[in-house]
Amino acid sequence: MEQPSRARPAWSRRISGPALTDTGLYLCLMAGLVWLLAEGTRQSGYNWQWYQIPKYLWRVTDQGVIWGPLMQGLGITLQITAVSMGLMLCIGLVTALMRMSASPVARGTARVYMELIRNSPLLIQLFFIYFVIAPILDIPAFWAAVIALSLFEGAYASEILRAGITSIQAGQWEAARSLGMSPFSMYRHIILPQAVRRVLPPMTSQAVSLVKDSALVSTIAIMDLTQQGRMIDAETFLTFEIWFTVAAIYLAVTLALSGAARLLERHYPANGHDLQPQERVP
Repeated sequence: MEQPSRARPAWSRRISGPALTDTGLYLCLMAGLVWLLAEGTRQSGYNWQWYQIPKYLWRVTDQGVIWGPLMQGLGITLQITAVSMGLMLCIGLVTALMRMSASPVARGTARVYMELIRNSPLLIQLFFIYFVIAPILDIPAFWAAVIALSLFEGAYASEILRAGITSIQAGQWEAARSLGMSPFSMYRHIILPQAVRRVLPPMTSQAVSLVKDSALVSTIAIMDLTQQGRMIDAETFLTFEIWFTVAAIYLAVTLALSGAARLLERHYPANGHDLQPQERVP
């Protein structure tokens, strides 16, 4: 007589074979990276001095916490990134609307701007604005960097926003027009709220690229995170420690940005049901 099969524990049902395989491969990869780093250190004879890094991040004194040069540079980087991100969205939205305009002049201007920006290196654009435009208009280095980053990232953001706007169903546009809404009200209350939810993932990637591209502003003597790391490296020769720390700080910033975007995606899912135009009208 056959014995009744025992039910598998709940924890064993949750752990599948592919999950165990993926976990094993991940652990092997991490072990290989650790071995590679240790072997490279042993053969190069490099003397790690991680104990010197904290003083370049912060120091605790009788007056309180004093930020080190790396954290001061991070503050400059965040300022440039925040201002550039706001201008990037404005430039991207205006360019996207110009691309969709019925005016051939607006479409041609937007096309020339996009082709010029997207087909030339950011470093060349940064040098041109800082060394040519900035002296004529008396623009500080900070704003020259912001303008260059905003124009460069805005050209890519415009295509993302245009794709989101054109993905809205035709019925949404027709319903808004049938209600007698002006183009401004239609975009503000119906089209853009839906488009923003749909373009949130690619716009997050563009924002992460903006954070990383901001490292180029160190070439015009702005004391951002990268420039501070370069100066400390030149003074102390702690090459690996400094640049690994700088990379870790950039990684922390981009991960925090990606995490915030994921929270917004959960709160405003892109595949959610679009609200009817009647519900959008104030």
